[in-house]
Amino acid sequence: MAVSPESMPEKPLDFRAPPPSPIASGRRSCVTNDDVLSEFLEHSLRVPDLILPDKVFPRQKFIENPPKIDFQLLSSMESDSVPKILDSIATIGCFQLVNYGIPGESIRSALAAAAGIFQLPPEKRTAVTRSPEKLYGFEEVHGEEEGEQSEEFVWCRGEGLKLEMEGIWTVGYSNFSEKMETLLSDIEKVAEKILLVIKESSPQKSVYENDMMQGQDIIGSACYLYKHSRNVSADQWSSSLRYDVIRMLIRGIDYSHALCLHICDECSEFHVYSKKGWVSFCPEKDALVITVGDQTQALSGGQFKHVIGRPIYKGEKEDYISMAFLYSPPPPSISSRIDQEKGKTISLSQQAMAAILLTLVYRILVYVYNKF
Repeated sequence: MAVSPESMPEKPLDFRAPPPSPIASGRRSCVTNDDVLSEFLEHSLRVPDLILPDKVFPRQKFIENPPKIDFQLLSSMESDSVPKILDSIATIGCFQLVNYGIPGESIRSALAAAAGIFQLPPEKRTAVTRSPEKLYGFEEVHGEEEGEQSEEFVWCRGEGLKLEMEGIWTVGYSNFSEKMETLLSDIEKVAEKILLVIKESSPQKSVYENDMMQGQDIIGSACYLYKHSRNVSADQWSSSLRYDVIRMLIRGIDYSHALCLHICDECSEFHVYSKKGWVSFCPEKDALVITVGDQTQALSGGQFKHVIGRPIYKGEKEDYISMAFLYSPPPPSISSRIDQEKGKTISLSQQAMAAILLTLVYRILVYVYNKF
């Protein structure tokens, strides 16, 4: 009987592996050569040691001392002080000021009172620690920063700081605040005159003067106080300086300002940080070091160099206190309103004359009334 192809059973698929390839009798297999494979993987997967070039971290560059300007000669037509100021703030962003008229006793008294702030215990400082919402108070210290060579406190006018500080430093804060108010008033007069000279001498003042205040949160003047610790070892000082440079270049200063006036007598060096470099010099004794702020840079259209200044102390005899006063002029609207209010104010002599005139008119009216 014939069997049709359709009725025949299908053959199962053949999944047998192909026979192994022949191996030459005189050679070893690549699979069996484990030593070569292990050595190859070890070299391929090894992570190289990363060594950054020196240029990644900015090097310290010493420069000649910035010009020493006599404050009393700024208004003199024969003085070359103004061209020196403009050239210095355009190149390195700072200059030195002498004969500025602030009594030395006022400065020393404020520095002595400021030392009491840094004697407050850590548990009390916590209540007046700075934050993004609160720019005044103590700088927060993290674990890796506890060995730093300096401590920082920001003082400013305002009821908020006054109430918080009086809560933790009841006896001493009112005395300290009073001395700071007196010194700040003198500092503002100096800064106001210097900024006026810069504005009048800036060739681009008419273009950028309105933009300087636009969008700025004007808080008024403030003061950064630093306590520079003694007995810092060479290794600690070098590490702290390196950290300080990086922090200043990245973080900068929280307050927008036009000028910064530094009281840093007896400092070993003065460092000037900018986005393009880091330089240092040895300031003159009793001189104010004045650095340019972001508002003045905007005023000049970028011609004047915004920098951050910081004094460095290497002495081992005592702790040093330095101050950096940040000056911001009031906005034009506030200035015009103040001028208008001054114009509307009646002096004492005018009030006395008005009182005499009213008295005479009153007596004349009484006389006329009784006569008729």
